[in-house]
Order: sequence, then C-alpha cells, then structure tokens
Amino acid sequence: MRILAIAPFVLASTLAAQGTSEVYGTVRDSTGKPIPAARVSVQGMLLSVNTDSRGEYRLSGVPAGTVILSAGHVIGYLAVFDTVSITASTPLRHDFVLRSQVMSLRPIVVTAAKRPQSLEDVVASVALLSDSDIAKRAVNTIDEAVDKAPGVQFLSGQVNIRGSSGFVQGLGSRVLLLVDGVPANQGDRGGISWDLLPVDDVERVEVVKGAGSALYGSAAFGGVVNLITREVPVGVHARLRATGGAYANPPYAEWRFRDFTGMHGGAELTSSYGREDLRGAVTVGGWRSDGYRQQDHQDHWQLAGKGDWRASPYTRLTVSGSWASDQYQVPLAWCERGGCDDRGQAYQPFLIDTSGLGSHTRSDKGYLTAVLARTPSERVHWQARASWLRTHFTDFQPTSRDDYGVADRFGGELRGEFRPDGGGSVVTVGAETGLSDITSNIFGGSHHQGEYAAYGEGERPLGGGGSPAHLTAGARIDFLTIDGGALSAVVSPRVGAVLPTGAGIWRASAGRGFRAPSLAERFVSTVVSGFTVDSNPNLKPEKAWTFEVGHARPIAGSARVDAALFWTEASQLIEPTVNTTVLKIQFQNVARARLAGLDLAVSANPLTPRLATTLGYTFLYARELSHDTVPQRPLAFRPRHLLTLGADYTAGGLGVGAEFRYSSRFERVELTPPSDPRVAVKVLDLRVGWARGPASVRVLVANALNYLYNYAPRALEPVRTVSVTFVFIY
Repeated sequence: MRILAIAPFVLASTLAAQGTSEVYGTVRDSTGKPIPAARVSVQGMLLSVNTDSRGEYRLSGVPAGTVILSAGHVIGYLAVFDTVSITASTPLRHDFVLRSQVMSLRPIVVTAAKRPQSLEDVVASVALLSDSDIAKRAVNTIDEAVDKAPGVQFLSGQVNIRGSSGFVQGLGSRVLLLVDGVPANQGDRGGISWDLLPVDDVERVEVVKGAGSALYGSAAFGGVVNLITREVPVGVHARLRATGGAYANPPYAEWRFRDFTGMHGGAELTSSYGREDLRGAVTVGGWRSDGYRQQDHQDHWQLAGKGDWRASPYTRLTVSGSWASDQYQVPLAWCERGGCDDRGQAYQPFLIDTSGLGSHTRSDKGYLTAVLARTPSERVHWQARASWLRTHFTDFQPTSRDDYGVADRFGGELRGEFRPDGGGSVVTVGAETGLSDITSNIFGGSHHQGEYAAYGEGERPLGGGGSPAHLTAGARIDFLTIDGGALSAVVSPRVGAVLPTGAGIWRASAGRGFRAPSLAERFVSTVVSGFTVDSNPNLKPEKAWTFEVGHARPIAGSARVDAALFWTEASQLIEPTVNTTVLKIQFQNVARARLAGLDLAVSANPLTPRLATTLGYTFLYARELSHDTVPQRPLAFRPRHLLTLGADYTAGGLGVGAEFRYSSRFERVELTPPSDPRVAVKVLDLRVGWARGPASVRVLVANALNYLYNYAPRALEPVRTVSVTFVFIY
C-alpha cells in the first residue's frame, strides 16, 4: 500500500527529471506597465499560471522541445501567442508585451460550449464580469454584481435572464448555476444559493443567455451562470478583504422602527501555497448585518478551499469545496393597515406584519467536487468529475410548526473533446448523472429524483479548416425518474452558426430548452401570507424552442456594440396559479407562453481611454398565450424595459464611477395588495476607489438617492447603503 501511495509522486518526479524546465518572465503593456492577473499557459497542456501584482509569472514543469506559450485573458488586451524552444533543466526567460485593444472583438475564453473557446466563436450571447468588475462594486455576495449584467435582473434574490424566471419565492430557478463548470442548483427547491462561495474567491463570471439544455440539461432553460474561481498561484500568498458600512434610516418619522443606524461588516482571509506540482488555498470569513428593515438581522460564516495536483503537464486533479452557515431573521412581508402599529399609514414598508414576528431561519449549505482532467495529445482532451451538494434549512415559526428540509444532490460527468482533423473541427461528447434525495415536512416527506443524460456537439469550419466561419450542431437526451417510477425522456437539440465579416461578427442559433419540476414544486404543502400552497405531483417538464440572431462589431476603434434579437416559444411553463376566492396557490403548467425582444450591450471609451462607459438595454415582450377560458395576458413579474448605464473614470490609482438601473413597472403581478405602489425602478449607485501596490480601498453608495421600491409583493428592496471595502494582497 505504501508503494501505491508514493507511486504518483515518483512518477511526477521522474517525468520532470526526464525533460522539463521552467519558463519565467513578465507580462507588460506597450508602455511597460505591468499587467496583473494575466493568464500565461502552454497550448495543448494543462499548464497555466496568473501573473502577480508586479506582472511577473513563473511556470514550471514545461516539457522540453518546441511549445506555444500564450499570454492574455485580460479585458482590453489582445492575447499573444509565441513559439519557444525549451531545453531540459535550463530555465528560460520570456517576456510578453500585450497590445491594447479596448473595444476590439476580444478573444476572451469562455466555457459556453463546455470547453475553452474564444468569445467571438460562441453561438449564444454571453456577458462577462471580471474580478475588477466585481471588486469595484464592493459587494458581499456575487449576485449583487451579476445583477448589473445586461439582460439580467434579480427579483428578491431570484435571477431572471431575459424574463425567463419571473418570481416564485426561490423555487425552481430557470437559470443553471455552475461553479467551475459543476452544477450547483439546490436538490430540493431547484433554487440558487448565491452566498455559497466567498466573493473574493471568484475570478470571473460568465453569463450565457438563452436555452442551454442541449449541453447542460434541466434548469438551463433561460441561461447559465458560471462562477469561475481563482487559480492557486505558485509560492506563498495571502489576500485579506474587509468590508463595513451603514444603511440609511427610513425617510419619514412614521416609518422609523429603531433608534439606531443599521450597520453591516465582515472579513475574508485567503492563504495559499503552491509548488509546481501541488497547490492549495483556504478561505475563511464571515459577515453580519443589522438589515435595513424590521427583523432583518443576518449572520454568515464561511469556509472554502481548493487543491490542485498536477501529476504531469498533461494530467491535473482539482478538488474544491465550500461550506456556509447562515442565521437570519425573516421579514416575510411588510405590514398593511391593522397588521401592526401602522401609525395611521396604509402600509408600513419597514415594519412587518405582527403575525411574522419572531420568524427566523438557520441555513447550512456546502459542496465538494473533484475534477480529473487529462490532455494526452493535441487532438484529445477528457475529464471526469464527481460532486456533492448539500442544503439544510430550518424555518422557526413562533406561532406554528417549524419547517425543515435536508437535500443531498450527487453528480457525476465524463466528457471528451476531440479534434479529429487537428484543425478547426471539434467534437464534444459526454454523459452526466444527477441524484437528489430530500427529506422535508413541507415537501411531502422523503423523495428521490434521478437524472441520466448523454450529449454531443460538433463544431466545423465552413469552407475549410482555415475559415473563421463555423457551424455548430448537437443534442442531449435526458432521462428523468421520480421516486423510482418510470423514466421519461426529453431531447434537446441545438444548431448555430458564426459568420465573421468585415463589419463585425454575425451569430445565429436555434435550440430547445427544458426544465424538470423541482421536488419542492411537485410536493410543496405550506401556508404563505394566508394562502395555502397545494402540491401538484403531476407537473410536467417545461419545454421551449428558442431562437437568436446577434451581431457584434467595433465602432471607430473606441466602442463595441453587441445586439441580439431573441424569440422563445414555451409550453407547459410552470407558474404559480393564485385563487383569491379560496386563498390557494398551486404550481401548474401554463399551456403556452411567448418571450421575445431585443438585448443590447454597448461599451465605449469616449473622449479619452481613461473614461469607460457601458449601456445595457433589454426590451421584453412576455405573454401567457390564451388557453381554455384564460385570455392572453402578460406573464407576471416581467418588466418590458430594463436599462443599465455605467461610467468609470480612472487616473493612476484613483477611479470614480456611477451606475444607473431602470426597470419599468410590471404589467402584471400576483398577490399584491391595493396599497402596493408598484413603481418603476430607478436606482443610482456611486463608487470611488483607490489602489496602490498591494492595497486598495473602494467606497460604494448603493441606491444613492434612497429610492424606495419593491419587486416582490410587500418586500422592500435595499435602501441607500454605504459600503467601504479594503483589500490587501500579499
């Protein structure tokens, strides 16, 4: 046994001794300024490293011979590819100079096709958030940053891409969350825990818009959000992030609910150590908040880790995990007249109904995943992964029974990527499984759900291997079973094409999306705001055909425009049906629905490169089509217009910026009392930051005008909040 245990290390050492060396150097821009966080990698191998704050890198274990080194993965710069000769046991210095191309069709690598590819090769619309985008927003959870991406909106914590989700109190998300490509939606409710990862562990976020079921299966009905964590660097490193701030008090004395100013604050500490073959990082932290309304206190504690073993330049094992624990009070709904000390007001947005006083929740969640990847040749790459996700909550109710739920979701996947002609053609095939087990007193006791799938997708250049235009086609078949019952099958095909022209890049795609009902939607039985929620075990999977035509192009070298027209025809859409006569709610399949519109993203550097501006606009036509005795009507909780404007100016280490979000008034809502103002949303955020060397300080004033509004019924959204964030990197 001892021989087996040390064999991998002996093998790795032997390979290194037989013919590897080290490459080191710097990555700078054309003015000589160091570029931190640039990715340096060896093409065709699992060898990569990020530059440090001085723009320096050191890459070990590079095989002797001729290799291609690349440096890039930095927004605003073109990637560089250099061919170098490596001599065994002889370190080589190689410096890179990246050329600035702020508004070019930048070749940023994304994982929209379950493999690395250039952004300009993706057949769907993709929004990217870098670590600098996340940092400048000084947020505590990653959803606060994703919320400002074009075409994305959060309704009381639930993500909504192009109107796909609406609002259903955290059940059955139509967006799939991935952590480093691993599914992370809850096993019982199908929702998303956005605080599962520490904010500072996330290197970038990729938001893929539109149906992704042809590769990702259920839950990718409206899109996919992939949180990509930081690589563990070589050497000893540490990162400290501390935050603190305050909430605005209610603007009127009649709305005051406490005699002090609410505060929030927290800290995260990451330490890492890495060798050429073995690396690891651990993050610990927590934060607490007094909240901005009555009964809104929250405590959050977190532990996360990541390990990386590179047995050879061609083989890599990555193990990562996180555990988070929350204890928070629950302000379910604001107080209507007579439901509390209303002080003569029709409603009290900062106070809650007396019947909800004392409600609080304990929520624990965590995940563990292992991914083994191997690239035996330039034409073949494969990887296998196993994952476990657990959620456990208890809702403590002062006047009724306590509700609880425990869910475990086990997953596995085997995927291969093949380049049969050694050129531009790529074939991706794989098999995936997911098993969910839940026990809950509000989800009908104990239930089990099994998901088994196989998929394949091919990409082929049009007009020969050197052609930049290409065609993509693929499909996935999913088999679903509930509590050991009969299997049901869903087939999700997709075709797409990308056509570069002198005026930009055109893309088009058509595919099928689907989402299986969550176990919570099928078996939920509870009471919400006086309404009885009934189970519906006969729910069927949601299905949709989605179409998109998009165009991206630079304008005058200082601007970039990406526009897409989208159209979705959905059937069996699962929506909460409200019967106000008997005070009951039940999830039911709506016969047909249509979502269509325009998605526009513009970025520009007007007047000076120091000024960066962005515009995101989504026009949405969302309708439940007529069926039986129900006439055509708007889908609930979807705004017709969603606009985001942003501007940032930097001078040296100082930066100032602002962001404005407008969301039009919902055409239709459910469970909203007559007193609800139902206003359009107009929120302005202001920010300022300063960085010098390894230290940076950022100040964010969110909702600077203290605009009072709500998305969900009787649930006030955050008021003006001042946050100060300090980061130190060693």
